[in-house]
Amino acid sequence: MDPPYQQAPVRFGAMSSTDLEDLTRLLEARRRELAAELERLIEPPAEGSSVGFGKRVGDGTTEAVERISSTATARSLTASINDIDTAMAAIRAGTYGICEACGDPIPTARLEALPATTRCIDCVAPLR
Repeated sequence: MDPPYQQAPVRFGAMSSTDLEDLTRLLEARRRELAAELERLIEPPAEGSSVGFGKRVGDGTTEAVERISSTATARSLTASINDIDTAMAAIRAGTYGICEACGDPIPTARLEALPATTRCIDCVAPLR
């Protein structure tokens, strides 16, 4: 009996090494943008400013809602940075464009639309 067929890693379809270098630069630039935005969101309040919620109903509501929104945005930015890091690791490993869940090639159109993706649409759908 022959051993099972092993699929060789596919490098983003027919993407050239120049295209991979361009993609890497794009992902690195996007990561820097997201990291800068995250830093802005998580920096502590300026010296002398107060973050209080007041004693009356409604006092501080705006600040509280803004803080909740900032926390959610920070989580989203962190997840996006992690996705980029995972895609960059796949590029270095030569497995970029292969679904990390099922091992099938990720369609080029999906990779062009979402360059940091590491899963094909069939494997992402159950997670939603």
